[in-house]
Amino acid sequence: MLDSYANRWALVTGASTGIGAEFAERLAARGMHLVLTARREELLNQLAEELHTKHGTRCEVITCDLSDQTEVHRLVDEINKRDITVELLVNNAGFAVVGEIEEADRDTVMQMIHLNIGALTELTYLLLPGMLERQHGAIINVASVAAFQPVAYMGAYAASKSYVLHFSESLWAEVRDRGVSVLALCPGVTRTSFFETAGVPGWLKKQRSQTPEQVVKAALHALEKRKPYVVSGWRNYFLSLAVRLATRKVAVTESMKYFRPSRKQKDKTKQSEQTGNDEQNE
Repeated sequence: MLDSYANRWALVTGASTGIGAEFAERLAARGMHLVLTARREELLNQLAEELHTKHGTRCEVITCDLSDQTEVHRLVDEINKRDITVELLVNNAGFAVVGEIEEADRDTVMQMIHLNIGALTELTYLLLPGMLERQHGAIINVASVAAFQPVAYMGAYAASKSYVLHFSESLWAEVRDRGVSVLALCPGVTRTSFFETAGVPGWLKKQRSQTPEQVVKAALHALEKRKPYVVSGWRNYFLSLAVRLATRKVAVTESMKYFRPSRKQKDKTKQSEQTGNDEQNE
């Protein structure tokens, strides 16, 4: 676990905007140095400069597209070359695809799976052994409230987040007595560009939502309590429990009303145009 943040290094993926950028801000405020990675170098450099000016933290920027498996290894190799020991890994990078199956771009869906599951898993397996050897460290894997049920029209995304939740909880049980903490963060609807990227622009305006600040605050509090998972926000937490009381058939059919694409959305957001996002939330 992390008994102190100051003068230790955190790796934050998908750090350019949204929840990832908020993690960077809050960790820097606690004295951590940061490795920031995402696809958009300009935004990363801007964030790094702001954090250094505001908090005096050291920031190393490494641009990567983590949906490419070779980029995961390049990222870790570059961290090692810079003689950085990662004490906290925040696996935040990811995106969603929303739409009917016949409209979906298969390559984009597979890219999403490689990022949401593959990169997260590989970074965990690459960095966790060192934490266990040192008997010190932590990992935050960003899942989603969608991890608790199947969700129509975003089935692959919801399934990927179920993987993240179960994977994280299993690791938590394995390593909790070895000085390392693993947390699955399960946000609900959050005020970021997530839904625009997912192919449902304007959807956020119709829903109750949290800010990235609220989500990250809940995550760090849960990490310090060494919890295996946290759902940010009481309303989201109760919703995650409610689906357990319903039959699986009811849960998935009820989900259809929320993400069924309209004709207008189909015309505006062909899934072939989706190229992913550097932030992750629900």
